[in-house]
Amino acid sequence: MTATMTEIESLSLKINQEIRVRASLETTFAALLEELGPGSELPDGKPMKMILEAWPGGRWYRDLGEDNGHCWGTVQAIKRPTLLEMSGPLFMSYPVANNLQYRLSQDGDETVIKFCHAGFGLISEDHRKGVTTGWNSIHERVRKRAEE
Repeated sequence: MTATMTEIESLSLKINQEIRVRASLETTFAALLEELGPGSELPDGKPMKMILEAWPGGRWYRDLGEDNGHCWGTVQAIKRPTLLEMSGPLFMSYPVANNLQYRLSQDGDETVIKFCHAGFGLISEDHRKGVTTGWNSIHERVRKRAEE
């Protein structure tokens, strides 16, 4: 049996975003690591305790305390201050594989973040609908943090 393109597309998720930040590469990269790690917040502004071990093979997880939590991913590649790539289930607790890429470059006095989230698996409709809003919220906080 051969899968059709429609069947494959129904299992796929791809989000590309470009975020422009009025800050240096180094400042923007530090803001990204802070926002994905200890400075992470839920969209309503409440803290969400995330741990990001910013080295190859480092874990990215939500710490609920007392050895409880959720593994979101693993750092695949990091090249400070221009690349952060991670893979894992993210916030999805079902059969799925995700890859996140943050590529940063300088454009005049701005840093350009090119973000790509590619996922494949049994992605729920709620996650498919809400994921762009979630990334937008995170990326806006990265921009604000870097520009402060």
